[in-house]
Order: sequence, then structure tokens, then C-alpha cells
Amino acid sequence: MKLYRVAAFLFTSITTGLAAAFIVLLLRPELLNGNEPSSPPPPPSVSAPASYADAVAYAAPAVVNVFATKITRSRPNPLFKDPLFRRFFDKRAAQPTYRRENSLGSGVIINENGYLLTNNHVIEGASEIQVVLRDGRQFPARIVGTDPETDLAVLQTAGGDLPVATLGNSDKLRVGDVVMAIGNPFGVGQTVTMGIVSATGRDQLGLAPIENFIQTDAAINPGNSGGALINARGEVVGINTAIFSESGGSHGIGFAIPVHIARTVVRQIAEHGRVIRGWIGISAQAVTPVIAKSLGFRHHKGLLVSAVLEGGPADQAGVRPGDLIFSIDGQPIGSAAEALDLIANRAPGDALTLGVERDGQALEIRTNAAERPAPKRG
Repeated sequence: MKLYRVAAFLFTSITTGLAAAFIVLLLRPELLNGNEPSSPPPPPSVSAPASYADAVAYAAPAVVNVFATKITRSRPNPLFKDPLFRRFFDKRAAQPTYRRENSLGSGVIINENGYLLTNNHVIEGASEIQVVLRDGRQFPARIVGTDPETDLAVLQTAGGDLPVATLGNSDKLRVGDVVMAIGNPFGVGQTVTMGIVSATGRDQLGLAPIENFIQTDAAINPGNSGGALINARGEVVGINTAIFSESGGSHGIGFAIPVHIARTVVRQIAEHGRVIRGWIGISAQAVTPVIAKSLGFRHHKGLLVSAVLEGGPADQAGVRPGDLIFSIDGQPIGSAAEALDLIANRAPGDALTLGVERDGQALEIRTNAAERPAPKRG
């Protein structure tokens, strides 16, 4: 009898345990493999400062207001050429008139010799330029050189003990980085606005012949042009240039020229008085993997050559319309901006090796860069 009770007790205990284990495994199957319950990855660490005042105090003294005076000539009405019509008006009405126009922008002092960066459109055609520092000092400035293709200009101002900006590394910018725009919007005085990097490498915007912009939602308004875009350490990473707006005010879509492009422009102007860029004489457009596949190319990225200038470097080397250029000097081409940078950074006479796909075959075509012609003015 006692043996029966012991057996019944053991049977009940084992059955109850198995049932409990079954229910637990049914609800928590991950325990069957001995794994701990999965948990979401921890969020990225955030170490944003409570204030960016130190970064602004570090950069702002080197940001100046730029006032450019232009003399414009207006033509008289063509009707004044008619002697009969001219009889009824004063002779002076048929003479051209001259008018002084003032434009407002910003600039960034980049060295102790008074060299500063601004936008070309701020000072284009100016007969007189004045810069005003944050501490109220005012000095005349002269144009050292301009680069309409990137909309940059280098000025030099007189005066001693000038504050100098620290140039950062725009190549390390990431989408989401905090940036601040410093300038003189609408002439109200030096102003700082904050945002993030919204995108990098923006091109095909129609703002300049050579485009590789930083896009930001830091408010940029008229008067900010030529001012500094700084990072959280107070280093200048871009030169504010333009906004996308239907009303003339900021819509949170602003563009700045990366400082690595500005460095090249300053060096070229200092050495040659102008910017010299490489050029091979082709028109091309970037292709996506979908377009490349539809056209039967084996390479999924590159530049599709649409036209070749007769007698130009590419024409002499044997490049043809319809070729796909997938690399330059062994570096794969991902966008038109990348290819333009690679070619433009070559000095005239430098050798280039183009990786070309034609009729399903990969070719290497060697050519020499020539100097990029100056843009034609309308």
C-alpha cells in the first residue's frame, strides 16, 4: 500500500512538472536553445552640450559683413532715338543714367594677411567693397580673385590684429551633424542659426556650373551669403551660398560650399591669380544600376558619354558617344560630381586613365587633361 502511494506521488509530481515545462516552453520558446530573451539595441549615446555658445564665440569674430557698391548704367528708351519723339523731351532724357546699388553679404577671414572668403555673386561688378568686423571696425577690401564656377571670391582687407577662422574638414561631415550658420541676414546684424546637415554632395541644382553642396536646415536668408557654416567645435565647414525658397525667406533648405572646395580655390587664386581646372571635353550623365542594366552594360555605375568635343583631349584619345566611363585612374565613378572632381583636380597636361565599357568590352583609354575653358557669359 505504501509503495502504491509513493508511486502515485512520483507520477503526479512528474506529470505536473512536465506540464509546467511544456507551458513555459510554449510561451518562451527561446529558452529551448538556451538563449537569453532578445532585446533591442541600445540607442546611440548622445552627448550634445547644453549650449553652443563656446563654438559660436570661437568662430563668430572672424565672420564679417560685406558691403559692395556697384555702379549700374541704364539705357535710355529706344524711342528717344526718333528725332520726332525727341523734340518733345529734354535732351538729357535721351542720355544713359547711372545709379549706385548696394549689395549685402557676409565673409569669413581665413588668414592673418586679411584674406577672406565670400560669394562671387555678393561682390560681382562691385566698384567699392567695405567689410565690417563684429567689433565694429570697418576696412576697405579689394578683390584678389574670383571663381564664378563655384560662386566663390577671395578678398583682402587691410587692418591689423584680425580674427582668423579655423577651417574644419568638410569631408567628414555626416547627415545629422549639428551645424550653425553665421551671417548678416537682411542687414539686421550678425546672427546665428542652428540646424543639422540634411544632405551632402547635392548637385544639379542650377546654382553654379560646379556644384557639390552641403544641404542644411539651419536658417539661411538674404545677407547670409558668404558667411560661415560651422560645426559644433566652431570650425568652418562650409560657405553659405543659397537657399531654396518660393517666397525669398528660409524654408529650411539651404546650401553651403564645402570648405575643402574653398581651400582649393584659395590656393589656386594665390598661386595663379585664377582657378585652373582639368578638362577632357565630354558631356556625360551619371547612370543608375537600373539604367545601366536596361542599356546592357556590365558595370552598374558610371558616366554615359553623350557628346565628345571635336579635337578635345577625349576625342583625340578615342572616347566615343555611347561609351560608359566607369573609372578614372582606377577609382570607380559613382556620380557625375565625383568624376568632375577627379578631372577638375588634375593640372593641364596630367595623364588620365579612363576605364571605359564599349560593346560589352572593358577598355583602358589614356588621355591628358587640358585647362577647362572659362564659362561663357550671357
